[in-house]
Amino acid sequence: MRIAALGDAHLGRSSLPYTRDGVNVRELDFEASFEAAVELALAEEPEAVLWLGDVFDHPRPTYRSFLVVQRALGRIRDHGVPVVAITGNHDTPRLPGTGSPYAALAETFGVSVRIAHAMAYQRIELPGLVVHAVPQMLTAEATVAALDQAAAERDLDRTNLLLAHPLVPSVERHYADINEIEVDDRLLRADLVLLGHYHVHTDVRPGVWYAGSTDTFTFADDPGRSKGVVVLDTDDGRCRHVPLPDQRPLVTLPGVDALGLSPNELEVVVTERVAQVPEGAVARLYLDGVDPEAYRLLDLDAVREAGAAALHVKLEPSFVDAAAPVDDLAELASMPARWAGYIDGQDLAGFDQQRIRRLGHEYLVRAVEEAG
Repeated sequence: MRIAALGDAHLGRSSLPYTRDGVNVRELDFEASFEAAVELALAEEPEAVLWLGDVFDHPRPTYRSFLVVQRALGRIRDHGVPVVAITGNHDTPRLPGTGSPYAALAETFGVSVRIAHAMAYQRIELPGLVVHAVPQMLTAEATVAALDQAAAERDLDRTNLLLAHPLVPSVERHYADINEIEVDDRLLRADLVLLGHYHVHTDVRPGVWYAGSTDTFTFADDPGRSKGVVVLDTDDGRCRHVPLPDQRPLVTLPGVDALGLSPNELEVVVTERVAQVPEGAVARLYLDGVDPEAYRLLDLDAVREAGAAALHVKLEPSFVDAAAPVDDLAELASMPARWAGYIDGQDLAGFDQQRIRRLGHEYLVRAVEEAG
Protein backbone atom coordinates (compact mmCIF):
# COMPACT_ATOMS: atom_id res chain seq x y z
CA MET A 1 0.00 0.00 0.00
CA ARG A 2 1.34 3.44 -0.91
CA ILE A 3 0.77 6.11 1.72
CA ALA A 4 1.54 9.84 1.58
CA ALA A 5 2.04 11.61 4.90
CA LEU A 6 2.27 15.25 5.94
CA GLY A 7 3.88 16.44 9.13
CA ASP A 8 3.44 19.75 10.93
CA ALA A 9 1.82 22.59 8.96
CA HIS A 10 1.06 24.99 11.85
CA LEU A 11 -1.67 26.87 10.02
CA GLY A 12 -2.40 30.17 11.73
CA ARG A 13 1.18 30.76 12.83
CA SER A 14 2.48 34.20 11.97
CA SER A 15 5.73 36.04 12.41
CA LEU A 16 7.37 39.29 11.32
CA PRO A 17 5.41 42.56 11.11
CA TYR A 18 4.50 42.33 7.42
CA THR A 19 1.05 41.84 5.95
CA ARG A 20 -0.53 41.39 2.54
CA ASP A 21 -4.22 42.24 2.21
CA GLY A 22 -4.42 42.37 5.98
CA VAL A 23 -2.95 38.89 6.53
CA ASN A 24 0.51 38.20 7.92
CA VAL A 25 2.86 37.30 5.06
CA ARG A 26 4.39 34.34 6.84
CA GLU A 27 0.94 32.99 7.70
CA LEU A 28 0.20 33.08 3.96
CA ASP A 29 3.51 31.28 3.33
CA PHE A 30 2.53 28.43 5.64
CA GLU A 31 -0.91 28.13 4.06
CA ALA A 32 0.61 27.99 0.58
CA SER A 33 3.10 25.32 1.65
CA PHE A 34 0.36 23.21 3.22
CA GLU A 35 -1.82 23.41 0.12
CA ALA A 36 1.17 22.60 -2.10
CA ALA A 37 2.03 19.65 0.18
CA VAL A 38 -1.48 18.25 -0.24
CA GLU A 39 -1.16 18.50 -4.02
CA LEU A 40 2.32 16.98 -3.90
CA ALA A 41 0.97 14.08 -1.83
CA LEU A 42 -1.90 13.45 -4.22
CA ALA A 43 0.46 13.57 -7.21
CA GLU A 44 2.12 10.46 -5.74
CA GLU A 45 -1.17 8.59 -6.32
CA PRO A 46 -1.42 7.27 -2.75
CA GLU A 47 -4.03 4.87 -1.45
CA ALA A 48 -4.31 6.89 1.77
CA VAL A 49 -3.14 10.27 3.07
CA LEU A 50 -1.99 10.73 6.67
CA TRP A 51 -1.71 13.92 8.72
CA LEU A 52 0.66 13.59 11.67
CA GLY A 53 -0.52 16.40 13.97
CA ASP A 54 -0.18 20.15 14.34
CA VAL A 55 -2.01 20.94 11.15
CA PHE A 56 -3.19 23.92 13.21
CA ASP A 57 -0.86 26.05 15.31
CA HIS A 58 -3.48 26.44 18.04
CA PRO A 59 -6.39 24.36 19.37
CA ARG A 60 -8.72 27.26 18.56
CA PRO A 61 -7.80 28.06 14.96
CA THR A 62 -9.13 31.07 13.09
CA TYR A 63 -11.90 30.67 10.55
CA ARG A 64 -9.30 31.32 7.90
CA SER A 65 -7.11 28.38 8.99
CA PHE A 66 -10.13 26.13 9.43
CA LEU A 67 -11.31 26.93 5.91
CA VAL A 68 -7.87 26.08 4.46
CA VAL A 69 -7.99 22.66 6.13
CA GLN A 70 -11.61 22.08 5.12
CA ARG A 71 -10.75 22.77 1.48
CA ALA A 72 -7.76 20.42 1.66
CA LEU A 73 -9.85 17.59 3.06
CA GLY A 74 -12.41 18.15 0.33
CA ARG A 75 -9.65 18.01 -2.28
CA ILE A 76 -8.41 14.67 -0.92
CA ARG A 77 -11.94 13.27 -0.67
CA ASP A 78 -12.61 14.25 -4.28
CA HIS A 79 -9.42 12.38 -5.19
CA GLY A 80 -11.03 9.23 -3.77
CA VAL A 81 -8.59 8.33 -1.00
CA PRO A 82 -9.17 8.14 2.78
CA VAL A 83 -7.51 10.41 5.33
CA VAL A 84 -6.21 9.39 8.75
CA ALA A 85 -5.07 12.14 11.10
CA ILE A 86 -3.89 12.64 14.67
CA THR A 87 -3.60 15.75 16.80
CA GLY A 88 -0.32 17.33 17.91
CA ASN A 89 0.97 19.28 20.88
CA HIS A 90 -0.10 22.64 19.42
CA ASP A 91 -3.62 21.81 18.24
CA THR A 92 -4.77 19.65 21.17
CA PRO A 93 -6.92 21.54 23.72
CA ARG A 94 -5.29 21.83 27.14
CA LEU A 95 -8.63 21.07 28.80
CA PRO A 96 -10.50 18.00 27.55
CA GLY A 97 -13.91 19.66 27.88
CA THR A 98 -13.22 22.56 25.52
CA GLY A 99 -13.66 20.53 22.33
CA SER A 100 -11.42 20.17 19.30
CA PRO A 101 -11.49 21.68 15.79
CA TYR A 102 -10.86 18.16 14.52
CA ALA A 103 -14.19 17.00 15.94
CA ALA A 104 -16.05 19.33 13.59
CA LEU A 105 -13.97 18.18 10.64
CA ALA A 106 -14.51 14.50 11.45
CA GLU A 107 -18.27 15.00 11.70
CA THR A 108 -18.38 16.96 8.45
CA PHE A 109 -16.41 14.47 6.35
CA GLY A 110 -17.68 11.23 7.86
CA VAL A 111 -15.98 7.90 7.19
CA SER A 112 -13.66 9.29 4.51
CA VAL A 113 -11.72 11.13 7.24
CA ARG A 114 -10.71 9.30 10.42
CA ILE A 115 -9.23 11.62 13.05
CA ALA A 116 -7.85 10.53 16.42
CA HIS A 117 -8.43 13.68 18.45
CA ALA A 118 -10.09 12.72 21.74
CA MET A 119 -6.82 12.01 23.60
CA ALA A 120 -7.42 8.28 23.17
CA TYR A 121 -5.83 5.54 21.09
CA GLN A 122 -7.75 4.63 17.94
CA ARG A 123 -7.41 1.51 15.78
CA ILE A 124 -8.19 2.10 12.11
CA GLU A 125 -8.33 -0.65 9.50
CA LEU A 126 -7.39 -0.06 5.86
CA PRO A 127 -6.98 -2.70 3.13
CA GLY A 128 -4.06 -4.88 4.21
CA LEU A 129 -3.05 -2.40 6.89
CA VAL A 130 -3.89 -1.61 10.51
CA VAL A 131 -3.22 1.98 11.56
CA HIS A 132 -2.63 2.52 15.27
CA ALA A 133 -3.32 6.23 15.87
CA VAL A 134 -1.97 7.76 19.08
CA PRO A 135 -2.92 11.45 19.26
CA GLN A 136 -1.38 14.00 21.58
CA MET A 137 -2.11 13.33 25.25
CA LEU A 138 -1.98 15.62 28.26
CA THR A 139 0.72 13.62 30.06
CA ALA A 140 3.64 11.35 29.32
CA GLU A 141 1.96 8.61 31.37
CA ALA A 142 -1.15 8.73 29.21
CA THR A 143 1.01 8.65 26.09
CA VAL A 144 2.87 5.57 27.28
CA ALA A 145 -0.43 3.87 28.13
CA ALA A 146 -1.76 4.58 24.63
CA LEU A 147 1.44 3.27 23.04
CA ASP A 148 1.14 0.13 25.16
CA GLN A 149 -2.45 -0.31 23.95
CA ALA A 150 -1.33 0.15 20.35
CA ALA A 151 1.34 -2.51 20.80
CA ALA A 152 -1.16 -4.89 22.39
CA GLU A 153 -3.60 -4.52 19.49
CA ARG A 154 -1.13 -5.28 16.70
CA ASP A 155 -2.47 -7.58 13.99
CA LEU A 156 -0.57 -10.79 13.28
CA ASP A 157 -1.71 -11.09 9.66
CA ARG A 158 -1.45 -7.52 8.41
CA THR A 159 1.10 -4.70 8.47
CA ASN A 160 0.86 -2.49 11.55
CA LEU A 161 1.52 1.24 11.14
CA LEU A 162 1.82 3.44 14.24
CA LEU A 163 1.15 7.19 14.10
CA ALA A 164 2.21 9.41 17.00
CA HIS A 165 3.43 12.92 17.81
CA PRO A 166 6.15 12.66 20.50
CA LEU A 167 9.71 13.85 20.85
CA VAL A 168 12.19 10.99 20.96
CA PRO A 169 15.54 11.67 22.69
CA SER A 170 17.59 10.09 19.91
CA VAL A 171 17.08 13.10 17.60
CA GLU A 172 18.97 16.37 17.94
CA ARG A 173 16.81 18.78 19.90
CA HIS A 174 16.81 22.29 18.43
CA TYR A 175 14.48 23.99 20.92
CA ALA A 176 11.94 23.30 23.65
CA ASP A 177 8.29 23.40 22.56
CA ILE A 178 5.01 23.78 24.40
CA ASN A 179 3.30 20.68 25.76
CA GLU A 180 5.68 18.32 24.00
CA ILE A 181 5.91 14.81 25.39
CA GLU A 182 9.16 12.85 25.23
CA VAL A 183 9.11 9.08 24.96
CA ASP A 184 11.82 6.51 24.36
CA ASP A 185 11.69 5.25 20.78
CA ARG A 186 11.71 1.67 22.14
CA LEU A 187 8.05 2.27 23.06
CA LEU A 188 7.19 2.74 19.37
CA ARG A 189 6.32 -0.89 18.66
CA ALA A 190 4.92 -1.57 15.21
CA ASP A 191 6.10 -2.81 11.84
CA LEU A 192 6.31 0.79 10.63
CA VAL A 193 6.09 4.12 12.48
CA LEU A 194 5.44 7.63 11.18
CA LEU A 195 5.89 10.55 13.56
CA GLY A 196 4.91 14.20 13.66
CA HIS A 197 6.33 17.00 15.85
CA TYR A 198 9.96 17.18 14.69
CA HIS A 199 10.23 19.65 11.83
CA VAL A 200 13.04 17.95 9.93
CA HIS A 201 12.57 14.68 8.04
CA THR A 202 14.63 12.15 10.00
CA ASP A 203 15.27 8.42 10.05
CA VAL A 204 14.99 7.65 13.76
CA ARG A 205 15.86 3.97 13.31
CA PRO A 206 14.89 1.29 10.77
CA GLY A 207 11.14 1.49 10.23
CA VAL A 208 10.67 4.72 12.22
CA TRP A 209 10.59 8.14 10.58
CA TYR A 210 9.75 11.75 11.33
CA ALA A 211 7.94 13.13 8.29
CA GLY A 212 9.18 16.67 8.93
CA SER A 213 7.18 19.87 8.51
CA THR A 214 5.70 21.42 5.40
CA ASP A 215 7.62 24.69 5.81
CA THR A 216 10.53 26.22 7.71
CA PHE A 217 8.91 28.30 10.45
CA THR A 218 12.03 29.63 12.21
CA PHE A 219 15.80 29.36 12.00
CA ALA A 220 15.57 26.61 14.62
CA ASP A 221 13.93 24.39 11.99
CA ASP A 222 17.23 23.79 10.15
CA PRO A 223 16.55 25.90 7.02
CA GLY A 224 19.22 24.00 5.10
CA ARG A 225 17.06 20.85 5.13
CA SER A 226 14.17 20.68 2.65
CA LYS A 227 10.58 20.45 3.85
CA GLY A 228 7.82 18.47 2.13
CA VAL A 229 5.94 15.16 2.43
CA VAL A 230 6.92 11.51 2.79
CA VAL A 231 5.72 8.52 0.78
CA LEU A 232 5.70 5.15 2.52
CA ASP A 233 5.34 1.80 0.78
CA THR A 234 3.95 -0.51 3.45
CA ASP A 235 4.78 -3.59 1.38
CA ASP A 236 8.54 -3.10 1.14
CA GLY A 237 8.93 -0.75 4.15
CA ARG A 238 10.60 2.03 2.18
CA CYS A 239 9.99 5.68 3.07
CA ARG A 240 11.17 8.55 0.89
CA HIS A 241 11.01 12.29 1.38
CA VAL A 242 9.56 14.42 -1.44
CA PRO A 243 10.66 18.05 -1.06
CA LEU A 244 8.48 21.06 -1.77
CA PRO A 245 10.08 23.53 -4.20
CA ASP A 246 10.05 27.33 -4.19
CA GLN A 247 9.57 28.02 -0.49
CA ARG A 248 10.65 31.30 1.09
CA PRO A 249 14.33 30.94 2.06
CA LEU A 250 15.65 31.63 5.56
CA VAL A 251 19.33 32.52 5.26
CA THR A 252 22.11 33.27 7.71
CA LEU A 253 24.51 35.72 6.10
CA PRO A 254 28.29 35.47 6.59
CA GLY A 255 28.95 36.97 10.00
CA VAL A 256 30.80 40.22 10.61
CA ASP A 257 33.83 40.36 12.91
CA ALA A 258 33.09 43.88 14.09
CA LEU A 259 35.81 44.21 16.72
CA GLY A 260 37.52 47.57 16.26
CA LEU A 261 35.32 48.76 13.40
CA SER A 262 34.37 52.43 13.37
CA PRO A 263 30.73 53.44 12.76
CA ASN A 264 31.48 54.15 9.08
CA GLU A 265 33.37 50.87 8.61
CA LEU A 266 30.58 48.94 10.32
CA GLU A 267 27.95 50.50 8.07
CA VAL A 268 29.91 49.67 4.93
CA VAL A 269 30.36 46.00 5.78
CA VAL A 270 26.78 45.57 7.05
CA THR A 271 25.21 47.11 3.95
CA GLU A 272 27.48 44.96 1.76
CA ARG A 273 26.30 41.83 3.56
CA VAL A 274 22.57 42.57 3.50
CA ALA A 275 22.74 43.47 -0.19
CA GLN A 276 23.46 39.75 -0.77
CA VAL A 277 20.08 38.61 0.57
CA PRO A 278 18.05 36.65 -2.02
CA GLU A 279 14.78 38.13 -3.25
CA GLY A 280 12.02 37.71 -0.68
CA ALA A 281 14.18 35.91 1.88
CA VAL A 282 14.17 36.19 5.66
CA ALA A 283 17.76 36.80 6.72
CA ARG A 284 19.84 37.29 9.85
CA LEU A 285 23.31 38.75 10.25
CA TYR A 286 25.51 38.22 13.31
CA LEU A 287 27.77 41.11 14.34
CA ASP A 288 30.44 39.77 16.71
CA GLY A 289 32.31 42.02 19.12
CA VAL A 290 30.66 45.20 17.94
CA ASP A 291 31.27 48.46 19.79
CA PRO A 292 27.98 49.68 21.35
CA GLU A 293 28.56 53.25 20.15
CA ALA A 294 29.29 52.09 16.60
CA TYR A 295 26.09 50.04 16.60
CA ARG A 296 24.04 52.94 17.99
CA LEU A 297 25.23 55.16 15.14
CA LEU A 298 24.49 52.57 12.48
CA ASP A 299 22.18 54.05 9.84
CA LEU A 300 19.33 51.53 9.92
CA ASP A 301 17.58 53.26 7.01
CA ALA A 302 20.66 52.63 4.86
CA VAL A 303 20.70 49.00 6.01
CA ARG A 304 17.02 48.57 5.11
CA GLU A 305 17.60 50.15 1.72
CA ALA A 306 20.54 47.84 1.00
CA GLY A 307 18.44 44.81 1.94
CA ALA A 308 15.30 45.97 0.15
CA ALA A 309 15.08 42.71 -1.80
CA ALA A 310 14.55 40.75 1.42
CA LEU A 311 11.27 40.31 3.24
CA HIS A 312 13.11 40.85 6.51
CA VAL A 313 16.68 41.26 7.74
CA LYS A 314 17.49 41.00 11.45
CA LEU A 315 20.80 42.12 12.89
CA GLU A 316 22.08 39.98 15.77
CA PRO A 317 24.76 42.02 17.60
CA SER A 318 26.96 40.77 20.40
CA PHE A 319 28.66 43.69 22.13
CA VAL A 320 32.17 44.11 23.41
CA ASP A 321 32.34 43.41 27.15
CA ALA A 322 28.59 42.76 27.30
CA ALA A 323 27.38 39.95 29.53
CA ALA A 324 24.66 39.08 27.05
CA PRO A 325 23.68 40.12 23.54
CA VAL A 326 21.25 43.01 23.13
CA ASP A 327 19.03 43.75 20.18
CA ASP A 328 18.82 47.53 20.50
CA LEU A 329 20.31 50.49 22.33
CA ALA A 330 17.17 52.57 22.33
CA GLU A 331 16.69 55.50 24.67
CA LEU A 332 14.54 54.59 27.65
CA ALA A 333 11.67 56.86 26.59
CA SER A 334 11.41 55.15 23.22
CA MET A 335 11.16 51.63 24.60
CA PRO A 336 7.34 51.42 24.85
CA ALA A 337 6.99 52.43 21.21
CA ARG A 338 9.57 49.84 20.14
CA TRP A 339 8.11 47.00 22.17
CA ALA A 340 5.40 46.06 19.65
CA GLY A 341 7.93 45.82 16.83
CA TYR A 342 10.17 43.61 18.95
CA ILE A 343 7.31 41.26 19.84
CA ASP A 344 6.21 40.96 16.21
CA GLY A 345 9.64 39.59 15.34
CA GLN A 346 9.59 36.84 17.98
CA ASP A 347 8.41 33.25 17.70
CA LEU A 348 5.66 33.11 20.37
CA ALA A 349 3.88 29.97 19.22
CA GLY A 350 1.42 28.81 21.86
CA PHE A 351 1.33 32.14 23.71
CA ASP A 352 -1.17 34.99 23.69
CA GLN A 353 0.86 37.45 21.63
CA GLN A 354 -1.62 40.32 22.00
CA ARG A 355 -1.59 39.99 25.79
CA ILE A 356 2.22 39.90 25.93
CA ARG A 357 2.35 43.01 23.73
CA ARG A 358 -0.14 44.87 25.94
CA LEU A 359 1.42 43.88 29.28
CA GLY A 360 4.93 44.69 28.09
CA HIS A 361 3.84 48.11 26.86
CA GLU A 362 2.14 48.87 30.18
CA TYR A 363 5.21 47.83 32.22
CA LEU A 364 7.58 49.87 30.04
CA VAL A 365 5.42 52.99 30.19
CA ARG A 366 5.28 52.68 33.98
CA ALA A 367 9.06 52.19 34.16
CA VAL A 368 9.69 55.29 32.05
CA GLU A 369 7.32 57.33 34.18
CA GLU A 370 8.93 56.16 37.42
CA ALA A 371 12.43 56.78 36.07
CA GLY A 372 11.47 60.34 35.13
